[in-house]
Amino acid sequence: MPASNPSDTDFARLPLSPADLHNLAQLGYERMTPIQAASLPPALEGRDLIAQAETGSGKTAAFGLALLARLNPRFFGVQAMVLCPTRELADQVTTELRRLARAQDNIKTVTLCGGVPLRNQTASLEHGAHIVVGTPGRIMDHLDRGHLQLEGLRTLVLDEADRMLDMGFNDDIVKVARQCPADRQTLLFSATYPEGIAQLSKQFLRNPLTIKIEAKQDLRHITQQWYEVKEDDRLDAVVRLLRHHKPDSALAFCNTKQQCRDLLAVLRGHGFAALALYGELEQVERDQVLVRFANRSATVLVATDVAARGLDIARLAAVVTVEVTPDPEVHVHRIGRTGRAGEKGLALNLASMDEMGRVGRIELLQGQPTKWDKLDALTDDGQPPALPPMATLQILGGRKEKIRAGDVLGALTGEAGFTREQIGKIDVNEFSTYVAVQRQLAHDAVRRLNAGRIKGKSVKVRLLED
Repeated sequence: MPASNPSDTDFARLPLSPADLHNLAQLGYERMTPIQAASLPPALEGRDLIAQAETGSGKTAAFGLALLARLNPRFFGVQAMVLCPTRELADQVTTELRRLARAQDNIKTVTLCGGVPLRNQTASLEHGAHIVVGTPGRIMDHLDRGHLQLEGLRTLVLDEADRMLDMGFNDDIVKVARQCPADRQTLLFSATYPEGIAQLSKQFLRNPLTIKIEAKQDLRHITQQWYEVKEDDRLDAVVRLLRHHKPDSALAFCNTKQQCRDLLAVLRGHGFAALALYGELEQVERDQVLVRFANRSATVLVATDVAARGLDIARLAAVVTVEVTPDPEVHVHRIGRTGRAGEKGLALNLASMDEMGRVGRIELLQGQPTKWDKLDALTDDGQPPALPPMATLQILGGRKEKIRAGDVLGALTGEAGFTREQIGKIDVNEFSTYVAVQRQLAHDAVRRLNAGRIKGKSVKVRLLED
């Protein structure tokens, strides 16, 4: 379907050269995506931006075209820098920037990430580079050694800023930003907007424009299956669904708090690493539940719609509708939490005869009939449910004690002797810090952290278990 106002999404409305527009057409850029249409005009005017959009939304071209527009090809100094959380993303960004720069004269882009000898990267920098793309740690290495000069920097981009914070890069980001010229442009892109993003922006963005692109409910990547169930068999049916499909993460929706409690008891009785989220939970309990499910320390989260509002879990394998909601739009929102960013999702729905009217309203809204499967066809191999890959440690101390994710990461990879790959998401709250570690290392990590220090102080650490 064509856009209602094609001019709004036409690259030709941007102040780009004919050569750049021709290159975009050759690369297959037909129309601007929502994040490109919203962010490119102010970015090309030189505004600082905080742009929130999901992965796969076209953000690389959004910041890429903006930073390329500010380059002087005849000055062989670093004029733009993109910080990325991982080497893989940095490589992808470099590839796309080189494609976008094909219409310009000899723009040189250098990637600075770990896993490659420093001397090779140093040689590349000595020959001159317009753009540097890399991970914060390796870029800090080059800055500390004097290999990387930023006096001519015009644009700083933080790509997937929320993920960089999760990985403990906050301090490195701040150090890099402080070595950049004060009059630079800063473009911050993030899939979510945790509190740490606001703190970063206050430190070194100048009057930023905030842009948020809501993810569209695209159900094409979601397989929906419906099962008719008797009321008394509903909770056992959830167990059968999970034992058959074996999703590594599942969000199960109930309509009431009591149904959440009942289902949680049944799932745990069958060996599932399950948690529940519903009203009346204390804030500390709610924080712990959200952290543990998001960092892969639990396999199933049972929740009501109200309690799950605002919950954003990446790569959610399955959604289970335990009870059909009276509002068909709520059903679409429920199942739209899986199958995001182009990944495949699974929606498993239970309905009793009394709920068939609600199912009919969902059919009308979606414009397609439901696909019914039989519970009797589900199989069970008799194996206990797989344990989640991670476990969560709680450190008694948070922002009040000036603890940062980088401090915890440093303690674990330094004195404690673990590798970065063995450590997952780190969440620093007001009074507690939560860190995910590989499950088989959890007890050892608790012991080593309790025996060591964070920021020069002894801390109390415990393993969160049910």
